[in-house]
Amino acid sequence: MNATFLFWMSLIMPLFTLFQTSGRTAETQLSPPEFHNSGGNSSPPDSTRFTPIRLASGLDEPMGMAILPNLDVIVVERKGAIKRYNADTKAMSTIATLNVFSGIEDGLLGVAADPNFVENQWIYLYYGVGGDKNVSHLARYELQGDQLNIASKKVLLEVPTQRTYCCHSAGYLTFDADGMLYLSIGDNTNAEEIEGHNPTDERPGRELSDGQATSANSMDLRGKILRIKPLPNGKYDIPDGNLFPRDGSQGRPEIYVMGCRNPFRISVDPKTKFVYWGDVGPDTAIPAEEGLLSYDEINQARKPGFFGYPYFLGNNEGFPKYDFATKKEGPKQDPLKPINQSPNNSGIRELPPAQPAMIWYGKGPSKRWPLLGKGGASAMAGPVFYQDLFKEAPYQFPAYYHGKLIIYDWVRKWMMAVTLDANGDYLAMEPFLPHLHIVAPMDLQFGPDGALYLLAYGTNWFAKNTDAGLVRVEYSEGNRKPISEITINHTAGAVPLKIQLSAGKSRDYDPEDRLTYQWNIDGKTYDKKEFTYTLTKPGIYDLLLTVTDNHGGQSSASQQIAAGNAPPLVNINVKGNRSFYWDGATLNYSIEISDEEDRLINPSRTKASFHMIPFGKDLASALSGASHGNLRYAETQRLYQSLDCKACHSLDSKSIGPSLIAIATRYQSDPDASDNLSRKIISGGSGNWGTYPMPPHAELTAKEARNLSGYILSLKEVPAQLPLQGSIPLLEHTDAGPEASYVLQASYTDGGAQAVPALTSSTVLVLKNPKLQAEDFEEGNVSVSIGTLNNGYITSIPCGNGRFISFKDLDLTQVGHIIARIQNQGAGGKLVLRADSLQGLKIGEATIPAGSWKNIKDGWFDLAIPLNSLQRVTNLYLSFEGEVPPQKTLFYLDWIRFEKER
Repeated sequence: MNATFLFWMSLIMPLFTLFQTSGRTAETQLSPPEFHNSGGNSSPPDSTRFTPIRLASGLDEPMGMAILPNLDVIVVERKGAIKRYNADTKAMSTIATLNVFSGIEDGLLGVAADPNFVENQWIYLYYGVGGDKNVSHLARYELQGDQLNIASKKVLLEVPTQRTYCCHSAGYLTFDADGMLYLSIGDNTNAEEIEGHNPTDERPGRELSDGQATSANSMDLRGKILRIKPLPNGKYDIPDGNLFPRDGSQGRPEIYVMGCRNPFRISVDPKTKFVYWGDVGPDTAIPAEEGLLSYDEINQARKPGFFGYPYFLGNNEGFPKYDFATKKEGPKQDPLKPINQSPNNSGIRELPPAQPAMIWYGKGPSKRWPLLGKGGASAMAGPVFYQDLFKEAPYQFPAYYHGKLIIYDWVRKWMMAVTLDANGDYLAMEPFLPHLHIVAPMDLQFGPDGALYLLAYGTNWFAKNTDAGLVRVEYSEGNRKPISEITINHTAGAVPLKIQLSAGKSRDYDPEDRLTYQWNIDGKTYDKKEFTYTLTKPGIYDLLLTVTDNHGGQSSASQQIAAGNAPPLVNINVKGNRSFYWDGATLNYSIEISDEEDRLINPSRTKASFHMIPFGKDLASALSGASHGNLRYAETQRLYQSLDCKACHSLDSKSIGPSLIAIATRYQSDPDASDNLSRKIISGGSGNWGTYPMPPHAELTAKEARNLSGYILSLKEVPAQLPLQGSIPLLEHTDAGPEASYVLQASYTDGGAQAVPALTSSTVLVLKNPKLQAEDFEEGNVSVSIGTLNNGYITSIPCGNGRFISFKDLDLTQVGHIIARIQNQGAGGKLVLRADSLQGLKIGEATIPAGSWKNIKDGWFDLAIPLNSLQRVTNLYLSFEGEVPPQKTLFYLDWIRFEKER
């Protein structure tokens, strides 16, 4: 996933079917048997006949799963854990943990079980290898009972990568019906510094920002979907029909599809062998048919091919050739004859004709596919369902979905069923199981039992989430199974731990059914709907609830409880505003820490720090971790790890050159050290530490060199342990950009207790710029017009009453009024500010007169809107009210700024 689209939005999808054409060019006409249709049943099935059963909760960044023949499920987590859900005991356990590189978006990413798993017990994993070597491995392991045999590792494929820039690793694994293994790999290219264009930076030293070196390079495995035939000896063969010849004369013979950006989730139709994948789109400022050329795509490959990126997106809409040196645009490429002329291309120059996407959609509302919503996106492709492949399965999905492709979006949280015609072309789409409200669907697969298994990532990025888990969706024609749901007041705490258990939210869609409840905990069984139980001994307990109806229908839910150690409590209190900083302001704070077992808070286990982050709109990467605790150098640490510096300089021991700690020690009192070091990093030199020369790094910018020198010098600094109470002048943002944020972090790790390991609790306070761009709203129903790089971003407000935008969890303490940047081109109207909801307390209002301007750049003015005092955190709603003729506007809004009361 690209961190630039950290834009969370919940969408409620209407239950109707949209018929559109996709604009896809015609390909070979196929007439496969029983191709995609609705099985003769035109009515969608009753959604209440789909029972979701939560098999496991609280996973830590689950990335993929493999459903075994006995219905056990292998789940891999990004940080390296491999877990197994046991279908008999209904318990999840960790069977191995790999040493992986989990920076940026890398880590343990893919898992698949061998088609002959019953005989050989083989599973395949794809992951970034831990250590200094920038590679990822596709490896095979043997599962022995409930343990993964690490020594059985066979590396089928090693993929060189770069770990300097975010993003795009992909890493999904799946087999087709013929036993071919498919692996998707992202373009692994700098996704940030593209200046509103596609990543084709051909300047010297900018190879990592050129997607032509990966996606469009036939000799590179990144930005591709590979297809190989695994062999028993741990190697692989090249099957017939891949994109390039077996001899490697034109490209890597493993490549089946090239021209991808981030093919994060793929599937293979079990009958037609068509390959489907979702490709996550870029953030550009290039005008296109659907707003901007920033499409996410659902692709279909009926045969091997080049699918356009980084030259084309959507229906082969082309990017202009952009010169990053002169900042000038040139002509677009011909999709029928794309040419890769990049100096970073090591493959063929003349590429195959570009294939268009099947479905594509941008950040704004889609004209072709309005069901897909708007906002941040992360397109994924799931399985194609065939009912006749599950004839004996107990939970066989209905014939209505026969032949339909399931697609889903990780950010927008929807799932869609796509109907294709007899040739495999797009025909229609409709919401798929919208009542499930899955939080960030990560993987969808049909199991041997006919049920749909669904892996949910959960709410928060880079975190262990309580709503991350494994769900099985069962369909029943007759008696509907009950739905089990556990309500519990504590999942961790000191002993004696008194827990209140309730099955009150469990339900059954057959109203006449009578339910009975059975709880299993601590080796005891209780037949009650709700009760209180006290755990007196420390330990990790598995709680199981089974709900049964009077017809024998049954479902279960499970939960783990850690008794013996209560998590510490960490809070940050401030005097003043918790959302914004202003020029000349001071942050007055106090950090409160308490822990039930640690009567005295241990200062050595307490951490508190304060940083100014220049890229405050995108904090996910930074907060996930500078290894030395300094967020300021989080990105610089990744840059250092990608360079050849580490070949001569280790962190704390001498190598060919001095250690980084030694360098920092020598120069810690030199006021000119940062400038001198940054110049030497670029130009090279020798003599200060011996005769061995330091090579130059002319490809680095002056800013990158300064950051590297600052990072090195910071290693000798004693980590600034912020006092638990104090005042901090907010001065650093004056030299930073508008996205700067201040971050106050506090955490405490307790000492553990008895059989329960130590627990860490942390909290973060983020103060951001008081100026919010209107297009960054979190909820709303307005349209967004994106301007050029020169005039910024503009939100247009069309039509009349009922249009609004909202921003969540804003602290209005000390806010006296707001400034709104307005252009009164339109009928005019009112801008109304309300707290808590669209119908909530009115706290401000302004009237904007009608006006007319020839140019969208003209006529902008700042409007001051007084606010009624509201000294608390609220959800702020801005509604746009007025009467306006059809297809006209009321006015335009660019941004709002919160002004401190005087």
